Amino acid sequence: MRLVHLSDLHLGYRQFQRQTVAGINQREADIATVFRGVIDRVIAIAPDVVVLAGDIFHNVRPPNPAILHAWDQFARLTYALPGTIVVMVAGNHDSPRSAETGCILRLFTPLGIHVVDGESQRLAFPERDLSILAVPDTGVPQKVVLAPDPTASRNVLVLHGAVAGVLPASAANAERTAVEITPEELGAARWTYVALGHYHVFRQVAPNAYYCGSLDYTSANPWGELAEEKAAKLPGKGFIEYDLATGKRTFHPIKPARGLFDLPRIEGRGMAASDIDAAIRANVARIPGGIEDKIVRQVVRDVPRHVAREIDHRLLRELKKRALHFHLDTRRPDILRAATGQGAAGRRASLTEMVRDKLRARPLPGDIDRDRLVERALHYLSEAEEREGAATGLAASVESDA
Repeated sequence: MRLVHLSDLHLGYRQFQRQTVAGINQREADIATVFRGVIDRVIAIAPDVVVLAGDIFHNVRPPNPAILHAWDQFARLTYALPGTIVVMVAGNHDSPRSAETGCILRLFTPLGIHVVDGESQRLAFPERDLSILAVPDTGVPQKVVLAPDPTASRNVLVLHGAVAGVLPASAANAERTAVEITPEELGAARWTYVALGHYHVFRQVAPNAYYCGSLDYTSANPWGELAEEKAAKLPGKGFIEYDLATGKRTFHPIKPARGLFDLPRIEGRGMAASDIDAAIRANVARIPGGIEDKIVRQVVRDVPRHVAREIDHRLLRELKKRALHFHLDTRRPDILRAATGQGAAGRRASLTEMVRDKLRARPLPGDIDRDRLVERALHYLSEAEEREGAATGLAASVESDA
């Protein structure tokens, strides 16, 4: 028995000011195009079960074109695969804050989709010897008891929420969910498969428990997602196919509607505006296929305000015209004070800044690449801080459980 796990579709997501010829926000159209392609692939796979782990829409009241598109695609799915079980839980973006307001996802029940919102629900399919516990995000902090059905040999948990100690701090704090559980409460070993939603980057929680990630870059921090995917050597966005009998997992990558590029950071200390202009041009020239219609960010650090004002605005206007969106993120130098001083303006230098500055000032043999040395040192320091943070979070979780 094969299962397909989708999550965080965020249909109706809108960003930037560009529109299609039909008057639809371009990013909304991008997300719709990706979803249509995903439905094509799911139909081709023809699984026995499809689970959607929340955040089907980006807003509680999505725009009409997004609702119509979702209806058309889910109708195609259920028509093409009439014997496939489809289960959908509400995410924090789907759940209205008012109890009197109905959840938009109930619209899909006439298609034969099992929609779960408001409270957890166990769905039994005795003819498949299958039980699915569906846990939505209700918008209100809740404590859920997660227990498989002892009468079924196959137990699947579909949950929209956060597993403590699993997500990076930047992701866990960016957007809160009402469902927060510990790995012990999850008890992945008790389940045949655990389908998680809310976190937008693919991540394995246990051998049989996964966040499949979102279908496109729809969070408040897409650049953080790109960095996480690069660090984990992921191909990008995708969805999961899982064999409930053998435990075989297949990640199906999704080609994004358009490229996102976070250009190499420019360290602007000591650079003139013309030097920064040249560095920006060089970075843009390295984008495969050019900058046209892509989403691009260029960070320039340690650049004083008067230098930032002199950056070639004609160049920036040209880049913004060619790209769907081009963002120049200039960051002024921090005002630092000595670690031992008191009452001075500014703030204390961070450990990263102290290491960087010490290595830049340290005399080195001529055969050592200083930039490479600084880069590697800061990389190792970042890894150490991440491990320390993860260990601290795990210890706090264990202590709270005790």
